[in-house]
Amino acid sequence: MDTPEERTPDIPDPRTMPVIAAGERESLEAWLEFYRQTLPWKVGGLSAKQLCRAAIPPSALTIVGIVRHLTDVERFWFSNVAAGTGEKALYREADRSADFNGYSEEAALADVAAYSAELERVCAHAASVADLSAPLPGPWRGREMNLRWVYTHMIEEYARHLGHVDLLRECLDGSTGY
Repeated sequence: MDTPEERTPDIPDPRTMPVIAAGERESLEAWLEFYRQTLPWKVGGLSAKQLCRAAIPPSALTIVGIVRHLTDVERFWFSNVAAGTGEKALYREADRSADFNGYSEEAALADVAAYSAELERVCAHAASVADLSAPLPGPWRGREMNLRWVYTHMIEEYARHLGHVDLLRECLDGSTGY
């Protein structure tokens, strides 16, 4: 049996539903933040072995792979596109699939911690952009982007992958919940 030190922290649900009649920016930011808070809550209490288990054969998808992917996606869209920093990916630099496939049990808990640390860094980048419609300094595939598109894309990205986490977590230990 795993000891408590070998598991992610089991946290109570920290989320509050976004305000229904919010303005555009407040609504986009609130939904993204809701999903950002959902991920650590859903991985709470899992061991490194569970984080790395592909629970739905024949898929090789794992919870830690999703955590790593979302960490790199946050860095790309908010550091590189919104702030124009040009930072290297944490996991995908040499291999575009390394975020999903390059994990190990030895590093799984550190990968979960890296997600939270990355969020602390990237939220300031979005907050520094005053206008949702303004062109961002970092283009994507040679195309000019704005923060509205980035927020919308990130909400979609989280919604898709949190659905995957729901299925994986239920297969691992029966935990369910929106």
